[in-house]
Amino acid sequence: MKERGNRVKDTLRDIYDEVLRRNPGETEFHQSVHEVLDSLGPVVDKHPEYTDAEVIRRMCEPERQIIFRVPWVDDSGQVQVNRGFRVEFSSALGPYKGGLRFHPSVYLGIVKFLGFEQIFKNSLTGLPIGGGKGGSDFDPKGRSEGEVMRFCQSFMTELYRHIGEYTDVPAGDIGVGGREIGYLFGQYKRITNRYESGVLTGKGLTWGGSQVRTEATGYGTVFFVDEILRSRGDSFDGKKVVVSGSGNVAIYAMEKVAQLGGTVIACSDSSGYVVDENGIDLELVKELKEVKRARISEYADTRPEARFIANGSVWDVPCEIALPCATQNELDGSSAKVLVQNGCRIVAEGANMPCTPDAVRAFTEAGVTFAPGKAANAGGVATSALEMQQNASRDSWSFEHTEERLGEIMRGIHDRCLETADEYGVEGNYVAGANIAGFTQVANAMLALGVV
Repeated sequence: MKERGNRVKDTLRDIYDEVLRRNPGETEFHQSVHEVLDSLGPVVDKHPEYTDAEVIRRMCEPERQIIFRVPWVDDSGQVQVNRGFRVEFSSALGPYKGGLRFHPSVYLGIVKFLGFEQIFKNSLTGLPIGGGKGGSDFDPKGRSEGEVMRFCQSFMTELYRHIGEYTDVPAGDIGVGGREIGYLFGQYKRITNRYESGVLTGKGLTWGGSQVRTEATGYGTVFFVDEILRSRGDSFDGKKVVVSGSGNVAIYAMEKVAQLGGTVIACSDSSGYVVDENGIDLELVKELKEVKRARISEYADTRPEARFIANGSVWDVPCEIALPCATQNELDGSSAKVLVQNGCRIVAEGANMPCTPDAVRAFTEAGVTFAPGKAANAGGVATSALEMQQNASRDSWSFEHTEERLGEIMRGIHDRCLETADEYGVEGNYVAGANIAGFTQVANAMLALGVV
């Protein structure tokens, strides 16, 4: 038995070493692969057919990686050149599905990390969608409407040949909202001469979009936490919650927490964080961020009972539930220890991989329940898949019906994570449950499809 366990460890270590060797410098991708492989020992031990068919090794290698030049002209007539990416990671369960991120930090390693995570996140939804991700190092901040439009048109002029309703269906991510999706879809329609609604999700409600799509990731994260609490006979009532970020995911996570009886007492942006012990005024945050596009510091200018702390860590604020909703690796080991010391009992990732490995280790050792992003923030892609369903049937659902479906999907993900963790002897471990449940569905599909 011990010898077999050592063979399993050696196999997984060899695969990880190969990932490091073949993908140098892509630290975020390395981190995401390691986090998944770290959970797969019991699976490989129970199902040697996965290693016999090299399923894990194949899964770590994208089916297709597309890198392209994006030239465009700014308002002063100067030619600008950005780099575009689309990593089509796995189509074992369905067409590639995953967002586009426009941000200066985007490079191949970021896109591959996001695409790898997307494989398992999409699998957990139970919907027929594969995993992919894309984006560009273009920064829409400070750019005019015309510049954003011209960039999006140039980006889609290359991307269009790689996507389609049955091939690859991008959506939005950081820096890509309804405006950008509109420009991208308009160019796709212009080039192909097809009104193919299902080729992009996150569209406007008047031209094929889905209700709840804007709210979905934040709502879904809170639905997941609500299920954790329900499984313990508890609820959000009276709970103090801290949320990092003040963008789309954070805003709608805060909204759903309030609807379920919790109190969000702090949120942040890149300049610092605000604390309002009476509960964050969500309408004021929406006005500052969605209308004025202002800094969160202005919140304290309007609410004298609130305080703004510049350049500090929002995780210094004592709470019972923490929802990191900003960006990857924002919550490190030292911040995790502060949260633990201050009595935090549940951490759920609203962003993609916002907690470092040291942070996750600190939560686990302290007995803090930790819900990884591939499970807790799957609401966004789940609602994108619901948008695809509506487009395919030329249908439109109400907000209430779509939110109900989102809640059902998140409950299903929660239950599947717990049941899978129990099955593999790691009771209550949402990280292992999510990784194993997501992996096995994709692995079984890959076995069925043969070596492709």
